[in-house]
Amino acid sequence: MTALTVLSAEAPSLVQSVDWLAIAPVVITAAVGLLVLVADLFIPERHKPVLGWISVAGLAAVTASLLPLRAGDRTTFCLIGDPQACSYVADHFTLVVQFLVLAGALVTALVSVTAVRDTRMPAGEYWFLLLSSAAGAALLPASRDLATLIVALEVASLPAFALVGMRRGDRLSSEAALKFFLSSVTATAVSLMGVSFVYAVTGSLHLTQVADRLEDVPGQLGTLAMAGVALTLVGFAFKTAAVPFHFWVPDTYVGAPLPIAGYLSVIGKAVGFTGLILVTVIAFPAYSDIWGPALAVLAALTMTLGNAAAVRQSADRPNSAVRLLAWSSVGQAGYLLVPIAAAAYSERDQIGSTLAYALMYAAVNLGAFAVAALVARTKPLNRLSDYRGLYAERPAAALSLAFFLLCLAGLPPGIIGLFAKVTVFRSAVDAGLGWLAVVMAINVVIALYYYLRWTALLFRTPEGAQTRTRAPWPVTAAIVLTAITAVVLSGAPELILRVTSGSLFAQ
Repeated sequence: MTALTVLSAEAPSLVQSVDWLAIAPVVITAAVGLLVLVADLFIPERHKPVLGWISVAGLAAVTASLLPLRAGDRTTFCLIGDPQACSYVADHFTLVVQFLVLAGALVTALVSVTAVRDTRMPAGEYWFLLLSSAAGAALLPASRDLATLIVALEVASLPAFALVGMRRGDRLSSEAALKFFLSSVTATAVSLMGVSFVYAVTGSLHLTQVADRLEDVPGQLGTLAMAGVALTLVGFAFKTAAVPFHFWVPDTYVGAPLPIAGYLSVIGKAVGFTGLILVTVIAFPAYSDIWGPALAVLAALTMTLGNAAAVRQSADRPNSAVRLLAWSSVGQAGYLLVPIAAAAYSERDQIGSTLAYALMYAAVNLGAFAVAALVARTKPLNRLSDYRGLYAERPAAALSLAFFLLCLAGLPPGIIGLFAKVTVFRSAVDAGLGWLAVVMAINVVIALYYYLRWTALLFRTPEGAQTRTRAPWPVTAAIVLTAITAVVLSGAPELILRVTSGSLFAQ
């Protein structure tokens, strides 16, 4: 009995503590989603819009709930025998990504309030799915074991499939949802196989333990470990829309409701990059000589193909505005990959450059989609030519969109876009990836063409009579919120640098 007692005292326990404050952002978001789903059963049809306002209020409250966690020093679901092996960590990295996700979901909800009513989408299902996806996206940056990571990835993704196909009777929407679903499920299956290989080699799912055990892999398991690392990365590369896993993006964005297209371009992308950062930088540093060059090549291919396809968009083609934003998001994904690749050659603090760029991109891209949703109310074909003379029709919306596009291009007065690109460029140079920095510089120049072409259209003389309707105030609020954020950050870019510099991960 004595020997058994000593053995049990030394072995890690499966009894885990729960820090409810740390997990509050995820729990509250999920709880609001369940509340909306239940309330939908009892609220009469004419009062369904109240579900949207409950969701907006819930997301605003959840975003505010991050304030008590700003110290970034909380962990929970840790093994008692190994306090470093925690499944949930609320460090600075987690809080930055959770803010991006929840604030982005809030902007999406504001734009969606009008879209759900006008397109007669089922309100209860829509808001439940959006909040469920946001809860999964908020869980993912805090996940520190592979099982929780995959579960969070799927909780964020599965509701998104349904949201893409939410427009009933729309063939494009149904096809987009099916393509998104099939390709994503395939990528997830590949990742799960990779996780099983990693577990077979290391005997653990916790990222810190996996990292330690991959440092000394027996020779006969080396190939299995390498295959596990490669396959695990595939699923996250798909979520980031990196080439060659990008093929679902244009059709999915076109078929989805515009608020959901904006949501996928920002929150969906954040999910993929967050998972990619966690598995590469925390779990697989022993294989940085493999994933570092691979991600550098992926970054170069992604930004090049995305920008080349965006340049080819015809102004008169239906949905060309949405397609341009879709291909632009692929190009931007290439920039976001650069600091992750650079982390393999220097230190993981390079990850702050990806977070800084992601925060800038989230604000301006959601703003661009909000303006697109406003224009689509009177011009549903979503053509680039529909924006000709927008300044004469809606001066504030045109100026906002012009500012968003200049930020994406990295041109003044969009200083935050220039600042973010310089930060990413510097991370490549500091890591000795001079060739990647050159490819990025070339792509930035290519992107100037289509961003400036769209911007110029806004101020040209309009063709024909202009039809102006009153802008719904929730959409106006979303545009104003993102525009103010972009302007403030352009005036004080050090605000982003302050929250993304230094040590982001719990030590």
